Amino acid sequence: MSSSKPRIPVIEKNFRQFLRDENTASFIRTVSENYTESTLQRLARCKSRAARRAAILALGFVGGYGSNATVGRAMTDRDRAVRVLAENGIRSIWQRAAGEFMCQQILIVSRLNSAEQYHEAIKKTSQLIDQSPEFAEAWHQRAIALIYCGEFSRAKEDCLQAIKLNSYHFAAATRMGQCCLELGEPLGALKCFRRALRLNPGLEDVRAQVIHLRRILDQR
Repeated sequence: MSSSKPRIPVIEKNFRQFLRDENTASFIRTVSENYTESTLQRLARCKSRAARRAAILALGFVGGYGSNATVGRAMTDRDRAVRVLAENGIRSIWQRAAGEFMCQQILIVSRLNSAEQYHEAIKKTSQLIDQSPEFAEAWHQRAIALIYCGEFSRAKEDCLQAIKLNSYHFAAATRMGQCCLELGEPLGALKCFRRALRLNPGLEDVRAQVIHLRRILDQR
């Protein structure tokens, strides 16, 4: 009887090394040398929990928009670590969806929103949408700025467009629900929040909103 231990897949070894040294560049380089994006997508659905974690982490770093559905489905994985990695990774995929230049531009917009420079963010995202109307994250970022400017109807339409372009965009679904609340549409808000939760069950604030709205609507 052989006493040899089972071979550990390369990607799992890479993942364990990453957890020890947190060397992102080394992890990306090693994974890229050993795996194609399609193989990572396959590993993201395999039985091994460690392999799924590693594959989702890798796709978050290097995956193109073709991995959006794979990482999106991973947000409902039975393993909590996979779900967390998927939620973090998919946001990066959304930013990279329209290429390197647009990725850099949307990061600028995100910083404008964080700095509460909402009118500048609206102007910038409007330019990006004109250049690349299929870029869902540009619509979403403009919606964020519009919400803070109190333009809820316009923001709702932008969220809807983002969802049409990217059916896994739980953040747009959540913000569309917020717009519905501001516009006095609780049933619409409930539908949006439920959609966001189906995509990403880890949204505890959204779950609380769903419970609250159900109570209000049941009392009517």
